Amino acid sequence: MSGAGAIAAASVGCLRTGVPRPFSGTGRSRSRLGAGFFAGDYLKSYGRGLIIRCHSTGMTLDNINRAAVDQIIRVDHAGEYGANRIYAGQMAVLGRTSVGPVIQKMWDQEKNHLKKFNELMVAFRVRPTVLMPLWNVAGFALGAGTALLGKEGAMACTVAVEESIAHHYNNQIRMLMEEDAEKYEELLQVIKQFRDEELEHHDTGLEHDAELAPAYTLLKRLIQAGCSAAIYLSERF
Repeated sequence: MSGAGAIAAASVGCLRTGVPRPFSGTGRSRSRLGAGFFAGDYLKSYGRGLIIRCHSTGMTLDNINRAAVDQIIRVDHAGEYGANRIYAGQMAVLGRTSVGPVIQKMWDQEKNHLKKFNELMVAFRVRPTVLMPLWNVAGFALGAGTALLGKEGAMACTVAVEESIAHHYNNQIRMLMEEDAEKYEELLQVIKQFRDEELEHHDTGLEHDAELAPAYTLLKRLIQAGCSAAIYLSERF
């Protein structure tokens, strides 16, 4: 059985038997941001930087704030899907250039993020946003369009998007900690890890001359305004 198959099978099994929600992603995070690790009864690694755990306490379909969790998983799934489409657009233009491997590395991490939220949507019976077809087209167009400005344009897009996503994840972390940090510990660990990786992408963009893009400040503001609108709509629809 593949890693994804094992994850899905275990998720469904735990939910059917009433065992609390079993899975969370942890992994390498920046120590200065303190994502950290914690113990579980079961640990198994699938793929680069993703650890899945099953243990005896945590989230179930019956003990969570369903409205809040549905909104979080839906919008985060949409965001990671959009990020994948952005990197796909960038690779279509710059994949054969010297910056191609840098973009591919960030895209590979985004693929893992999307895979995780796909699993969470199944486990918690969350529907995707109805705007997925729009994010499919808009994400690719944004990635390809900024890449046509050159490496600097693509990296400016990365900085703008990843900064917006990291800010969004921080808001979710604060909300879950205020509601019940212990109950939502597993979801918090997933969001913290992904937040840290988005910040790594942000820093990578700056290291690869994002600020040298044409009209960098204006471009960044426009992209972040679009991100804010996408977050608002995906949370509600």
